[in-house]
Amino acid sequence: MSSSTAAAEHLIDSAYAARRLLVTLALMTLGGSSMYVVAVVLPAVQAEFGVSRADASLPYTLMMIGFGVGGLFMGRWADRAGVHVPLFLGGVGTGLGFIAASLSGNIWWFALAHGLLLGLIGSSTTFAPLVADTSLWWRKRRGIAVAVCASGNYVAGAIWPPLAQYGVESVGWRSTYVALGLFCGIGMVLLSLLMRQRPPLLQTPVVGSAQALQSQRPFGLSPNNAQFLLCVAGVACCVAMAMPQVHIVAYCTDLGFGAARGAEMLSLMLASGIASRLISGAICDRIGGLRTLVLGSVLQGVALLLFLPFDGLVSLYII
Repeated sequence: MSSSTAAAEHLIDSAYAARRLLVTLALMTLGGSSMYVVAVVLPAVQAEFGVSRADASLPYTLMMIGFGVGGLFMGRWADRAGVHVPLFLGGVGTGLGFIAASLSGNIWWFALAHGLLLGLIGSSTTFAPLVADTSLWWRKRRGIAVAVCASGNYVAGAIWPPLAQYGVESVGWRSTYVALGLFCGIGMVLLSLLMRQRPPLLQTPVVGSAQALQSQRPFGLSPNNAQFLLCVAGVACCVAMAMPQVHIVAYCTDLGFGAARGAEMLSLMLASGIASRLISGAICDRIGGLRTLVLGSVLQGVALLLFLPFDGLVSLYII
């Protein structure tokens, strides 16, 4: 083994990898803020701009499209230049996006700020690139490490909705957006400077070994087929996940429970998601990714079905 490979191997599963994981968690929490506060301000934005619920949902739609498309480019950029470069840009995009949205005079500019700055440039840098980067620092506990990283997205969902709701009630949604832009944007820029170390080199398995053959055929499929099926599963999962997240605040308002109750439900939903992702990571390390995906899909389907017969306050909290 060469000296460079030995040095790289020393960093895998190391104390530095653990510290880096904490920074990653913080970055994911800051970068994911825009994905959840937009649901909180949706009733106020709808009322101020005098638009329908469908038009008021457009900013979230454009932001998630930007988030998905941007993730492809940011992931490729991170592979070439290191994850810290797109993270720095993501911090700038997040800060400018919140401030630009706060200055918008109509729903279309508000939606554009979310789609281009907060989605394409901002939040896209803190999911796919960070999940991929985290997987390269861990071997023995890779499942739980990736789960910790991905749970940052749900930490954001647990923290920001109640804070945003308090801001909307206290100073209005525009001032709340400015404060979020300054805090999250500057925080991401500073934390990106701690991510300049490139991932350690992974030992290449001996060609022909069982490990090599397994890595070449994930789930027993060709890489392209496995990637395609995971993309389909990801879209299906996120459609089912996003609908209650985006509309729960407005739904509670429509039912007469108030926006504050909806923000609490959103925060509770995503706080529970933190535990879910951590538990799923631990399960994945034991039974494998495919079985974990099947288990999670079944549970998600059951949860969604419960929204049909129940619309009481207590039952919605439980669901």
